[in-house]
Amino acid sequence: MEDAHSTVPVVPGFPTCSFYGVYDGHCGHTIAKYSSENLLNEFLKHSDLVSIINSENNNKDQIEPAVMSKVMQEGFVILDDYMRTIPPWKNGEDQSGTTAVCAFITQNDVICANCGDSRAIFCRAGELGMVTRDHKPYIDDERRRIENAGGSVMMQRVNGSLAVSRALGDYEYKCTQNMPSVEQQVSPEPEIFSLVRDAEKDEFLLIACDGIWDVMSNAEVLEFVYKQLQIREDRAEICDNLIEECFQRGSRDNMSVVLVTFPAAPVVNEEAKLKDEEEKKKIAGITGKIEEKVEELYKASNMANVTHVLVAVETMLETDEPESKNLRIPKRRIVENKLSELREKDSSRPGAMMSYRDPALDNPIDEPADNEEDS
Repeated sequence: MEDAHSTVPVVPGFPTCSFYGVYDGHCGHTIAKYSSENLLNEFLKHSDLVSIINSENNNKDQIEPAVMSKVMQEGFVILDDYMRTIPPWKNGEDQSGTTAVCAFITQNDVICANCGDSRAIFCRAGELGMVTRDHKPYIDDERRRIENAGGSVMMQRVNGSLAVSRALGDYEYKCTQNMPSVEQQVSPEPEIFSLVRDAEKDEFLLIACDGIWDVMSNAEVLEFVYKQLQIREDRAEICDNLIEECFQRGSRDNMSVVLVTFPAAPVVNEEAKLKDEEEKKKIAGITGKIEEKVEELYKASNMANVTHVLVAVETMLETDEPESKNLRIPKRRIVENKLSELREKDSSRPGAMMSYRDPALDNPIDEPADNEEDS
């Protein structure tokens, strides 16, 4: 795993403030791990926050969003500059990097800082109240900076290699002489997004790696989480279910998720739970039919592979179970597991000799080039 996260429900020195972040590493996990452990500390060392902590003012938690925005924007750059002085990043042995998106929540405001293509969305009264912007090399302002720093954008990547245009680390892209770090090919400067809290309407904040956003839109994630909050209390289980949903949709990238709920968030209700139970029964029945179809195809040819079986399963469901398209059925996972079970059963028979390996299990999906983050 190359991703990391931060969850600090109570920020030291600011007892009614909280901090959350997700760090999607590439080319290794070290920059992501170090950033997750030190970014908040860098903010708290900033002179503007130190002065608030040391003041005699009783309203220490009333941090102006403009002040916190400045602290976060400068804190990213300071941390990035500092990490560059630490071996093995200084000597180039470690060339890892990470995107980072984080949120500092006060009593009155939510301030998000984003650097890269991880993303945060905020749900207010069932709708998107805030969305951070992804930093991709092909975006006009990002491309201009890359080219001004002597780089190029090829195949939608920085120098044909890195799929993000802002990140912590990635120092091989920050080597242009006499140019500040924020103007380099890959910039550590975050973009700031903020909104004033509304106690009656604010429902949840979700922060996640691009592995989520590669296969689900902002609206789809919002709707998914909104429904989940109506049928289960466990926030960790909701995050797991979102990741599983994205896996079934074909995502194979990092998929860390942080979910923060507010007092106005949807609550569990019996009607939604009953509907969910009905869907589960339907899914169980359809799962059985899928497994029967897999076994039928396997008996016809034990060389059947995941891709071909999935096509046959989709055709069967379209004809026999049209409502299945509205259900969350992990078809790929069902097919993979059933084929593995059948092959294992065959290979365990006395005298059996089998060495078949389904290539689809090694590389279950052909991902678009710009979904990769290997520099």
